[in-house]
Amino acid sequence: MKKLLMAGCLLLITGLSAYAQKFSLGIKGGVNYSSLKTKDNLTDENNIMGYQAGIFARAGATGIYFQPELYLGTKGTEYTMIQTTAETVEQKAKVKFTTLDLPLLLGTKIGVDKLNLRFMAGPVISFKIDDKTTFPSAYSQVSDFGNYKNQALGIQAGGGVDLGNLTVDLRYEAGMSNISESEKYNQKQNLFHLSVGFKLF
Repeated sequence: MKKLLMAGCLLLITGLSAYAQKFSLGIKGGVNYSSLKTKDNLTDENNIMGYQAGIFARAGATGIYFQPELYLGTKGTEYTMIQTTAETVEQKAKVKFTTLDLPLLLGTKIGVDKLNLRFMAGPVISFKIDDKTTFPSAYSQVSDFGNYKNQALGIQAGGGVDLGNLTVDLRYEAGMSNISESEKYNQKQNLFHLSVGFKLF
C-alpha cells in the first residue's frame, strides 16, 4: 500500500511540475454507478452504487489543464443467472471491489477560474485493495469466474463546472483491460462518476 501511495504522489508531483504556471489542490467525493461487462453476455449485469473520496490537483495554462487525482472508491456489479433443473431458479451474485484509483486527465475549459465549463479525458489506473464476492450455487460450476486481477486500466471522459471553489464533475469510465484472471470471461468494469470537489487553494 505504501508503494502505491508513493507512486501516486510521484505522478501528482510530476504532473504539477509540467504545468507549474498555475495550479490548485482540492478534495473530492461522490458516487459511482457501475457494472462489470462479461464476454458474450454470459450473465445479465445489473448496476450497483458505490462511492469515491480523495484528492485532486489541477494545473495548466489558460484554457488547458492537467488534472491528476488519487481516490479510494468502490465499484462492482450484480449478476443474474438462470439455473434450470427440475424447475427454473433465478440466482444472483454480487461482486464489489474497493480500489485506489489514479486518473491522469487532460482537459480544456471555457470561462474564468471561478466560473467555467470544463471537458476532460484520460487514462485511469485502478489498484484493487479488496473484493467481496457472493456467488450462489449456480456459479460454482463456472470455474475461475470470481478470480480478479490486482490492477486494471480504463479511460475516463466527461465534463464539469466550477462555481467559485466548488467543482462538479460527471464522467464515464470504460474498462480497457480484462480484470478476470481467466481470459475466457474477459470482464471489464464500466461506470459513471458524479463527484463534488472543493479547491483548497
